Amino acid sequence: MNAETFKQIFTSEDSTDKENIDNVLSIIEDVKQNKDEALKKYTAQFDGRELDDFKVPEEKLKNSFDNLSEEEKNALGLIKKRIADYQQSIKYKDFEDGEFSYVYHPLERIGIYIPGGTALYPSSVLMSAVPAAVAGVENIVAVTPTFDDENITFASLYIAGVTEVYTVGGAQAVAALAYGTETIAKVDKIVGPGNKYVALAKKQVFGDVGIDMIAGPSEILLYVDNSADYTAVAYDIFAQAEHDVNARTFLITESQDVIDGIQLEVDRLIDSQTRADVIQKSLENNHYQIIDSRKKLIEIINFIAPEHVSIQHRDEEDIARAIRYAGAVFIGKYSPEAIGDYAAGPSHVLPTNQTGRFSHGLNVNDFLTSHAVINLKEGTYSNIAGAAKTIAKKEGLDAHYESLNIRTER
Repeated sequence: MNAETFKQIFTSEDSTDKENIDNVLSIIEDVKQNKDEALKKYTAQFDGRELDDFKVPEEKLKNSFDNLSEEEKNALGLIKKRIADYQQSIKYKDFEDGEFSYVYHPLERIGIYIPGGTALYPSSVLMSAVPAAVAGVENIVAVTPTFDDENITFASLYIAGVTEVYTVGGAQAVAALAYGTETIAKVDKIVGPGNKYVALAKKQVFGDVGIDMIAGPSEILLYVDNSADYTAVAYDIFAQAEHDVNARTFLITESQDVIDGIQLEVDRLIDSQTRADVIQKSLENNHYQIIDSRKKLIEIINFIAPEHVSIQHRDEEDIARAIRYAGAVFIGKYSPEAIGDYAAGPSHVLPTNQTGRFSHGLNVNDFLTSHAVINLKEGTYSNIAGAAKTIAKKEGLDAHYESLNIRTER
């Protein structure tokens, strides 16, 4: 058993279906041409809502927060602080050293997609908006197919400092952020999770606007041995599966006895889960494997580059140090992936479907742009201009050569 065994899992995804791509492209073009009218049409078609005004008044956001219980307010406040503290700790800082410097500036205007068609996701608000606020972005715009007068998503948008909120969703919302309408001004970058149509739309608008990533179904790789709490692992599997019917878990262990023990707990507990219907369908995507060597284990993890890796094993810290590619790594019993979804600190917006091999989870630095500043003195110029002139001559760029040469002659 090695990484090659898992290749077939990643060879095809529904999100690449040509019909879906054509539909998304059609929606994007319609929004580019017809702007607010197209948004109204698709909101009625897909969400069953007739809307003349997409913007949510700030008063509604504030009321949503004010009407929360103290426990809910405190929970949002604690989570916001943990995210902000973590993001501040990893924020890039300007570098200055004599003739060279490297400076960072926040993006001017960013858009956040917040899912809301079937459930409310205040955690996604905080995980996306707080890093942008820490970066110093002044205009944070959110779009969400959430319409209720007062809800915890609106409350979290308020506490996160989001400056504009619009009740539109789907590919049409992504197009509005990317190209602008009469109501929604164009942004510089779009971030946040969504369904496959949102992911496809982000892929199509990339280049005209920045994006964070193309998110696929959520995934976790659990590496456990017989020291793990099998009941806790079963709930980790359920927590992953209840995201959506396309979510998947890779359960890797060194023993069939471990798999059997965990499966017994899954079978015992599944009927009591509130989202049992979703979980049952999601479990069909799971992959349980016995791996007979640590080297093969690490090879598999780095090949899959899972969105989440949870290690509950006697050698958990040694294993974690060997992992190179993953969205986030959770070590031990008291670092379940579920705590990462809410309150650990790092953003839960993470790369999926092997994209962790070349990308990373959303963080404060994704909302910064940067550039070098070069201020050479005469002595430095004299020392390096000769090499530059030689290469300019070799490339046949004579104006470059003269631009360099005139300064040495004088």
